[in-house]
Amino acid sequence: MAIEQTLSIIKPDAVGKDAIGTILSRFESNGLRVKAMKMVRMTREQAQAFYAVHADKPFYNDLVAFMISGPVVVAILEGEDAIARNRELMGATNPQEAEPGTIRADFATTIDANAVHGSDSPETAVTETAFFFNRLEIFDRE
Repeated sequence: MAIEQTLSIIKPDAVGKDAIGTILSRFESNGLRVKAMKMVRMTREQAQAFYAVHADKPFYNDLVAFMISGPVVVAILEGEDAIARNRELMGATNPQEAEPGTIRADFATTIDANAVHGSDSPETAVTETAFFFNRLEIFDRE
């Protein structure tokens, strides 16, 4: 198994529900270590740039509006197979399809307000972590 890093975003709906600590605890109790973390309020331009890969999709404008509706918590998580592990913990994008006990099953209300984001590949993780963090903000804790 490979040690990987992935970006995690706790989205405005979950931040608004005061679920930050609970969600972070799930990551940590499942072998994912926080390497960097901060709360930010993205501008429209930042959200558009971050989600540019979806610019041609019908949900793009709603996604951007949602992501700027409140603060988010961004974190770099590290661990064995961190990308797959994080995605398993998050559950299906649509919370109605998410397995019981996953973050989205427990905290998301709709496919749009779905509590969390996680990188989907090692390449995406590199791009996404660099979007929010510079090397001086990422820490080894060993």
